[in-house]
Amino acid sequence: MNEIKRIEKAKLFIEEQIKSNAKLAIILGSGLGDFAKNLEDREEIDYASIPGFPVSTVEGHEGKLIFSEIDGVEILIMSGRFHFYEGYDIKDVVFPIRVIKALGIESLIITNAAGGVNQSYNPGDFMIIKDHINFGFNNPLIGPNDESLGVRFPDMTYTYDREYIDIAKSSAENLNIDIREGVYFYNLGPTYETPAEVKMISTLGGDSVGMSTVPEVIVARHSGIRVLGISCITNMAAGILEQPLNHQEVVETGERVKESFELFIKDIISKLG
Repeated sequence: MNEIKRIEKAKLFIEEQIKSNAKLAIILGSGLGDFAKNLEDREEIDYASIPGFPVSTVEGHEGKLIFSEIDGVEILIMSGRFHFYEGYDIKDVVFPIRVIKALGIESLIITNAAGGVNQSYNPGDFMIIKDHINFGFNNPLIGPNDESLGVRFPDMTYTYDREYIDIAKSSAENLNIDIREGVYFYNLGPTYETPAEVKMISTLGGDSVGMSTVPEVIVARHSGIRVLGISCITNMAAGILEQPLNHQEVVETGERVKESFELFIKDIISKLG
């Protein structure tokens, strides 16, 4: 089955289950899924039931497509995502982005849990992504290009929407949230970076590091979706603090900041809507 038919099959399945006019979508990263759990009047579909969708295998990823409304704004939420390190083909990792575009999504708030490379950061900080570095040595657009999905050579100069960044800064100011703004560095994982690698990332201009987001953002921009990226700094990267890293710290930090994260995202949505 070619890509267009795969996308259409998933789109039709979702539309048969739930009717929505959502133009805004959110992807929730590791430890940030409680945002979706607290929404009222939510309708949901398990990823496993959607044709062509992979299944989330990482703790902290609920694995559901959720439709709800915040302050009168209809939203589509991906509670959980897929990673290349889980063993999926890169085309499958980004397949949901193609599907949400087909469903009518025009704007995407993409979130993740990330390690802090910039030593002025602290666990629990939020970082607005102003740019990224793709160190995964892979690109989901490799291969034949279907012009109906996007141009062959998409421009990445303004990958993260400048207007949306200003809106997020305004929301943070309104809520007295101390926000960071920096460059997200993408590594494949699933190992955390070595201290030497973290030094390299800092030298190359990375402020945070993680194992997701960039493939999704590339396809979102290829599809013409406007993107706002937000990292939750859940731990300091290897070698910055004298302690080993583990995924439980990621989940625990997400739990600690969930109230401010919810307020922050809801305020952004109210402004985007």
